[in-house]
Amino acid sequence: MRQETLTTPDGASIVLRTWEPPGPPHGNVVIGGAMGVWQDYYAPFAQWLAGQGWRVTTFDYRGSGASRPPGQSLREVRADLFDWARDYEAVVEHAHAALPAAPLYLLGHSLGAQLPGLLGNQDKVSGLLSVAAGSGYWRENAPRLKRTVWYFWWVLVPLATRLFGYFPGRRLRKIGDLPKGVILQWRKWCLNPRYSVGAEGEPVRRRYANARFPVLALSMDDDELMTLRGTHSLVGLYENAPSRVWRIAPADLSLRRIGHFGAFRAGQETVLWPRMAQWLRGLAPSPGSAA
Repeated sequence: MRQETLTTPDGASIVLRTWEPPGPPHGNVVIGGAMGVWQDYYAPFAQWLAGQGWRVTTFDYRGSGASRPPGQSLREVRADLFDWARDYEAVVEHAHAALPAAPLYLLGHSLGAQLPGLLGNQDKVSGLLSVAAGSGYWRENAPRLKRTVWYFWWVLVPLATRLFGYFPGRRLRKIGDLPKGVILQWRKWCLNPRYSVGAEGEPVRRRYANARFPVLALSMDDDELMTLRGTHSLVGLYENAPSRVWRIAPADLSLRRIGHFGAFRAGQETVLWPRMAQWLRGLAPSPGSAA
Protein backbone atom coordinates (compact mmCIF):
# COMPACT_ATOMS: atom_id res chain seq x y z
CA MET A 1 0.00 0.00 0.00
CA ARG A 2 1.23 3.47 -0.91
CA GLN A 3 -0.08 6.61 0.76
CA GLU A 4 0.21 10.04 -0.83
CA THR A 5 -1.28 13.50 -0.60
CA LEU A 6 -3.13 14.88 -3.59
CA THR A 7 -3.76 18.59 -4.03
CA THR A 8 -7.10 19.30 -5.69
CA PRO A 9 -7.49 22.08 -8.28
CA ASP A 10 -9.07 24.30 -5.61
CA GLY A 11 -6.15 23.74 -3.21
CA ALA A 12 -7.48 21.12 -0.78
CA SER A 13 -5.16 18.34 0.41
CA ILE A 14 -6.59 14.83 0.06
CA VAL A 15 -4.85 11.76 1.46
CA LEU A 16 -5.28 8.69 -0.68
CA ARG A 17 -3.98 5.15 -0.52
CA THR A 18 -3.29 2.83 -3.42
CA TRP A 19 -2.95 -0.94 -3.48
CA GLU A 20 -1.19 -2.36 -6.53
CA PRO A 21 -1.95 -5.88 -7.79
CA PRO A 22 0.79 -8.52 -7.96
CA GLY A 23 0.58 -8.69 -11.77
CA PRO A 24 -0.85 -6.70 -14.68
CA PRO A 25 -4.04 -5.00 -13.41
CA HIS A 26 -7.53 -5.70 -14.72
CA GLY A 27 -8.16 -1.99 -14.24
CA ASN A 28 -8.70 0.72 -11.65
CA VAL A 29 -11.16 0.69 -8.78
CA VAL A 30 -11.78 3.86 -6.77
CA ILE A 31 -13.69 3.28 -3.53
CA GLY A 32 -15.91 6.18 -2.50
CA GLY A 33 -16.71 6.03 1.19
CA ALA A 34 -19.94 6.52 3.10
CA MET A 35 -20.81 9.61 5.10
CA GLY A 36 -18.61 9.78 8.21
CA VAL A 37 -16.67 6.61 7.34
CA TRP A 38 -12.91 6.91 6.94
CA GLN A 39 -10.88 5.06 4.34
CA ASP A 40 -9.32 2.85 7.04
CA TYR A 41 -12.61 0.96 7.12
CA TYR A 42 -12.19 -0.16 3.50
CA ALA A 43 -8.53 -1.19 3.80
CA PRO A 44 -9.10 -4.97 4.28
CA PHE A 45 -11.37 -5.09 1.25
CA ALA A 46 -9.04 -2.90 -0.83
CA GLN A 47 -6.08 -5.13 -0.02
CA TRP A 48 -8.07 -8.26 -0.87
CA LEU A 49 -9.35 -6.77 -4.14
CA ALA A 50 -5.83 -5.80 -5.17
CA GLY A 51 -4.89 -9.43 -4.64
CA GLN A 52 -7.53 -10.32 -7.23
CA GLY A 53 -5.77 -8.21 -9.85
CA TRP A 54 -7.17 -4.68 -9.43
CA ARG A 55 -5.41 -1.40 -8.75
CA VAL A 56 -7.44 -0.01 -5.84
CA THR A 57 -7.56 3.54 -4.47
CA THR A 58 -9.24 4.76 -1.30
CA PHE A 59 -9.36 8.32 0.03
CA ASP A 60 -10.75 10.57 2.74
CA TYR A 61 -12.86 13.59 1.83
CA ARG A 62 -11.43 16.95 2.89
CA GLY A 63 -11.85 17.59 6.60
CA SER A 64 -12.19 13.89 7.46
CA GLY A 65 -9.90 11.02 8.37
CA ALA A 66 -6.33 11.37 7.18
CA SER A 67 -7.30 14.36 5.01
CA ARG A 68 -7.78 16.54 8.10
CA PRO A 69 -4.38 17.82 9.29
CA PRO A 70 -3.49 16.99 12.91
CA GLY A 71 -4.68 19.71 15.23
CA GLN A 72 -7.12 21.24 12.77
CA SER A 73 -10.55 21.76 14.32
CA LEU A 74 -13.60 20.84 12.26
CA ARG A 75 -14.82 24.36 13.04
CA GLU A 76 -12.11 25.56 10.66
CA VAL A 77 -13.09 23.26 7.79
CA ARG A 78 -15.00 25.00 5.01
CA ALA A 79 -16.48 22.20 2.95
CA ASP A 80 -19.82 21.06 1.59
CA LEU A 81 -20.92 18.08 -0.50
CA PHE A 82 -19.98 19.82 -3.74
CA ASP A 83 -16.43 20.11 -2.35
CA TRP A 84 -16.45 16.41 -1.48
CA ALA A 85 -17.54 15.65 -5.03
CA ARG A 86 -14.56 17.69 -6.25
CA ASP A 87 -12.31 15.56 -4.04
CA TYR A 88 -13.79 12.40 -5.57
CA GLU A 89 -13.28 13.89 -9.04
CA ALA A 90 -9.61 14.65 -8.33
CA VAL A 91 -9.00 11.10 -7.10
CA VAL A 92 -10.64 9.68 -10.24
CA GLU A 93 -8.42 11.93 -12.37
CA HIS A 94 -5.32 10.77 -10.47
CA ALA A 95 -6.20 7.08 -10.75
CA HIS A 96 -7.06 7.36 -14.44
CA ALA A 97 -3.72 9.03 -15.19
CA ALA A 98 -1.92 6.00 -13.70
CA LEU A 99 -3.71 3.57 -16.06
CA PRO A 100 -5.17 5.66 -18.88
CA ALA A 101 -5.84 2.69 -21.18
CA ALA A 102 -7.62 0.57 -18.56
CA PRO A 103 -11.24 0.72 -17.35
CA LEU A 104 -11.89 2.63 -14.15
CA TYR A 105 -14.76 1.57 -11.91
CA LEU A 106 -16.23 3.32 -8.92
CA LEU A 107 -17.24 1.24 -5.94
CA GLY A 108 -19.49 3.56 -4.00
CA HIS A 109 -20.68 2.83 -0.48
CA SER A 110 -23.77 4.87 0.45
CA LEU A 111 -22.69 8.52 -0.12
CA GLY A 112 -19.92 7.18 -2.36
CA ALA A 113 -22.58 6.09 -4.86
CA GLN A 114 -24.52 9.36 -4.61
CA LEU A 115 -21.69 11.78 -5.43
CA PRO A 116 -20.61 10.33 -8.82
CA GLY A 117 -23.57 12.09 -10.39
CA LEU A 118 -21.80 15.37 -9.62
CA LEU A 119 -18.43 14.49 -11.14
CA GLY A 120 -17.15 16.60 -13.98
CA ASN A 121 -15.01 13.77 -15.39
CA GLN A 122 -17.69 11.09 -15.77
CA ASP A 123 -16.21 10.26 -19.18
CA LYS A 124 -13.32 8.59 -17.36
CA VAL A 125 -15.66 6.25 -15.43
CA SER A 126 -16.48 2.84 -16.89
CA GLY A 127 -19.07 1.83 -14.32
CA LEU A 128 -20.43 2.26 -10.80
CA LEU A 129 -21.02 -0.57 -8.33
CA SER A 130 -23.31 0.94 -5.71
CA VAL A 131 -23.35 -0.80 -2.32
CA ALA A 132 -26.05 -0.09 0.31
CA ALA A 133 -26.81 3.28 -1.26
CA GLY A 134 -30.06 5.10 -1.85
CA SER A 135 -31.72 8.45 -1.68
CA GLY A 136 -31.40 9.92 1.77
CA TYR A 137 -34.92 11.41 1.59
CA TRP A 138 -36.26 10.84 5.07
CA ARG A 139 -39.58 9.29 4.05
CA GLU A 140 -37.65 6.58 2.20
CA ASN A 141 -35.47 5.69 5.19
CA ALA A 142 -35.78 2.27 6.81
CA PRO A 143 -38.77 2.10 9.21
CA ARG A 144 -36.74 2.06 12.41
CA LEU A 145 -34.68 5.06 11.32
CA LYS A 146 -37.72 6.95 10.06
CA ARG A 147 -39.19 6.96 13.56
CA THR A 148 -36.31 9.10 14.89
CA VAL A 149 -35.00 10.96 11.85
CA TRP A 150 -37.50 13.82 12.18
CA TYR A 151 -35.97 14.72 15.55
CA PHE A 152 -32.49 14.29 14.07
CA TRP A 153 -33.01 16.72 11.19
CA TRP A 154 -35.24 19.31 12.85
CA VAL A 155 -33.76 19.44 16.36
CA LEU A 156 -30.43 17.67 16.88
CA VAL A 157 -28.56 18.73 13.74
CA PRO A 158 -29.45 22.46 13.82
CA LEU A 159 -28.89 22.74 17.56
CA ALA A 160 -25.61 20.76 17.76
CA THR A 161 -24.14 22.39 14.66
CA ARG A 162 -24.89 25.88 15.91
CA LEU A 163 -23.45 25.06 19.34
CA PHE A 164 -20.22 23.38 18.20
CA GLY A 165 -19.60 24.94 14.79
CA TYR A 166 -19.62 21.44 13.23
CA PHE A 167 -21.67 18.31 13.73
CA PRO A 168 -20.18 16.32 16.68
CA GLY A 169 -21.48 12.97 15.50
CA ARG A 170 -18.93 10.86 17.35
CA ARG A 171 -19.89 12.40 20.67
CA LEU A 172 -23.57 11.90 19.84
CA ARG A 173 -23.00 8.43 18.36
CA LYS A 174 -24.64 9.56 15.14
CA ILE A 175 -22.85 9.14 11.79
CA GLY A 176 -19.53 10.78 12.70
CA ASP A 177 -18.00 14.24 12.99
CA LEU A 178 -18.87 16.32 9.93
CA PRO A 179 -18.07 19.84 8.73
CA LYS A 180 -20.89 22.34 9.15
CA GLY A 181 -21.29 22.85 5.41
CA VAL A 182 -21.56 19.10 4.77
CA ILE A 183 -24.19 18.32 7.40
CA LEU A 184 -26.37 21.34 6.60
CA GLN A 185 -26.33 20.67 2.85
CA TRP A 186 -27.02 16.99 3.47
CA ARG A 187 -29.96 18.00 5.66
CA LYS A 188 -31.36 20.02 2.76
CA TRP A 189 -31.01 17.01 0.46
CA CYS A 190 -32.61 14.58 2.91
CA LEU A 191 -35.65 16.77 3.40
CA ASN A 192 -36.38 16.91 -0.34
CA PRO A 193 -38.32 14.12 -2.09
CA ARG A 194 -35.94 14.29 -5.06
CA TYR A 195 -32.90 14.37 -2.78
CA SER A 196 -29.85 16.15 -4.26
CA VAL A 197 -31.54 16.87 -7.58
CA GLY A 198 -34.62 18.34 -5.94
CA ALA A 199 -32.66 20.37 -3.40
CA GLU A 200 -30.14 21.82 -5.85
CA GLY A 201 -32.25 22.21 -8.96
CA GLU A 202 -31.76 21.91 -12.69
CA PRO A 203 -27.94 22.23 -12.87
CA VAL A 204 -27.52 19.18 -10.63
CA ARG A 205 -30.24 17.25 -12.46
CA ARG A 206 -28.28 17.78 -15.68
CA ARG A 207 -25.07 16.54 -14.06
CA TYR A 208 -26.71 13.25 -13.11
CA ALA A 209 -28.36 13.04 -16.51
CA ASN A 210 -24.96 13.36 -18.18
CA ALA A 211 -23.80 10.06 -16.64
CA ARG A 212 -23.68 7.28 -19.23
CA PHE A 213 -21.65 4.69 -17.31
CA PRO A 214 -23.54 1.52 -16.24
CA VAL A 215 -24.79 1.39 -12.66
CA LEU A 216 -25.30 -1.81 -10.67
CA ALA A 217 -26.90 -1.10 -7.29
CA LEU A 218 -26.84 -3.69 -4.49
CA SER A 219 -29.67 -3.30 -1.97
CA MET A 220 -29.39 -5.31 1.27
CA ASP A 221 -32.75 -6.44 2.58
CA ASP A 222 -31.54 -6.10 6.18
CA ASP A 223 -30.13 -2.58 5.67
CA GLU A 224 -30.98 -0.61 8.80
CA LEU A 225 -30.75 2.75 6.98
CA MET A 226 -31.61 2.36 3.29
CA THR A 227 -34.68 0.80 1.68
CA LEU A 228 -35.20 -0.77 -1.72
CA ARG A 229 -37.44 2.18 -2.61
CA GLY A 230 -34.63 4.57 -1.70
CA THR A 231 -32.16 2.63 -3.86
CA HIS A 232 -34.49 2.83 -6.84
CA SER A 233 -34.90 6.57 -6.22
CA LEU A 234 -31.14 7.10 -6.26
CA VAL A 235 -30.64 5.01 -9.39
CA GLY A 236 -33.44 7.00 -11.02
CA LEU A 237 -31.37 10.17 -10.68
CA TYR A 238 -28.91 8.60 -13.15
CA GLU A 239 -31.68 8.83 -15.70
CA ASN A 240 -29.61 8.17 -18.82
CA ALA A 241 -27.29 5.50 -17.39
CA PRO A 242 -27.98 1.80 -18.00
CA SER A 243 -28.87 0.52 -14.56
CA ARG A 244 -29.83 -2.55 -12.55
CA VAL A 245 -30.89 -2.98 -8.92
CA TRP A 246 -30.21 -6.30 -7.21
CA ARG A 247 -31.76 -7.16 -3.86
CA ILE A 248 -29.50 -9.26 -1.64
CA ALA A 249 -30.71 -11.29 1.32
CA PRO A 250 -28.06 -12.48 3.80
CA ALA A 251 -29.70 -15.91 3.97
CA ASP A 252 -29.15 -16.38 0.22
CA LEU A 253 -25.40 -16.16 0.91
CA SER A 254 -25.57 -18.22 4.13
CA LEU A 255 -24.87 -15.07 6.14
CA ARG A 256 -26.57 -14.03 9.35
CA ARG A 257 -26.35 -10.32 8.59
CA ILE A 258 -24.99 -7.77 6.11
CA GLY A 259 -26.78 -4.51 6.93
CA HIS A 260 -25.58 -1.10 5.83
CA PHE A 261 -21.91 -1.62 6.69
CA GLY A 262 -21.29 -5.36 6.63
CA ALA A 263 -20.28 -5.72 2.98
CA PHE A 264 -16.81 -4.33 3.77
CA ARG A 265 -16.12 -6.03 7.07
CA ALA A 266 -13.30 -8.56 7.28
CA GLY A 267 -14.66 -12.07 7.14
CA GLN A 268 -16.39 -11.67 3.77
CA GLU A 269 -13.34 -12.92 1.82
CA THR A 270 -14.99 -16.22 0.92
CA VAL A 271 -18.61 -15.10 0.61
CA LEU A 272 -19.53 -11.58 -0.51
CA TRP A 273 -16.21 -10.17 -1.69
CA PRO A 274 -15.72 -12.70 -4.53
CA ARG A 275 -19.20 -11.84 -5.77
CA MET A 276 -18.44 -8.13 -5.63
CA ALA A 277 -15.29 -8.71 -7.67
CA GLN A 278 -17.34 -10.66 -10.19
CA TRP A 279 -19.93 -7.88 -10.41
CA LEU A 280 -17.14 -5.36 -11.02
CA ARG A 281 -15.88 -7.46 -13.92
CA GLY A 282 -19.41 -7.50 -15.30
CA LEU A 283 -19.55 -3.71 -15.53
CA ALA A 284 -18.36 -3.52 -19.13
CA PRO A 285 -17.62 -0.04 -20.44
CA SER A 286 -20.69 1.53 -22.02
CA PRO A 287 -20.54 2.67 -25.66
CA GLY A 288 -18.77 5.97 -26.01
CA SER A 289 -17.26 6.01 -22.52
CA ALA A 290 -13.55 6.50 -22.10
CA ALA A 291 -11.48 3.51 -21.01
